[in-house]
Amino acid sequence: MKENTPRNAPIRILIAEDHGVVREGLVTMIQQQPDMQVVAETGRADEVIGLWKNAKPHITLLDLQLGSASGIDLIVALRAHDPSTRVLVLTTYDLEEDIYRCMKAGAGGYLLKDISRVEMLDAIRQVHRGEKVLSSQAASKLAERLAVEPLTEREIHVLELVSEGLANKEISAKLGIADTTVKAHLKGIFGKLSVLSRTEAVHVARQRGLLRR
Repeated sequence: MKENTPRNAPIRILIAEDHGVVREGLVTMIQQQPDMQVVAETGRADEVIGLWKNAKPHITLLDLQLGSASGIDLIVALRAHDPSTRVLVLTTYDLEEDIYRCMKAGAGGYLLKDISRVEMLDAIRQVHRGEKVLSSQAASKLAERLAVEPLTEREIHVLELVSEGLANKEISAKLGIADTTVKAHLKGIFGKLSVLSRTEAVHVARQRGLLRR
């Protein structure tokens, strides 16, 4: 969204947060800032796009999980409408894959909800200036994620089936591939995750946010 506003105009913010108390706290905190203005707020994912279109915010402050909806999908949808739109994710989730996917989708920043008031307000200003912002923990986890070769979609699918307790032959039958191919996928998974067993692979994958089941 191109900004054609006066230099001293307040930063217009849309807050999308499904916890009412948290949302009210954010509204109160932001409205106290002379250089910021909350132009819309919601706790529902299905209202975000409409509010964004009507309110024309400079920044959307977005919870990663709005009910059952994914904040990542909302980032993609918002940027499909306007590639220059700025989204700042505020969440309790610090999984490597969530951070990676949000930033890859085009988020301007990723913050955890335990940050201080000053850090939050500074982050809003930084993202408004076009800078990227990550909390220290998120930055560390993103660096770890980028240093690891990602699993392919097929490898993730195989690992999801492993997490459900399926044996190699059952996975082979379900996916319509040879048993030796399943073993090859598992070997690749073990190497990429630096693990030695199926149980450990599932555990590490869940820690990183690779598995949702």
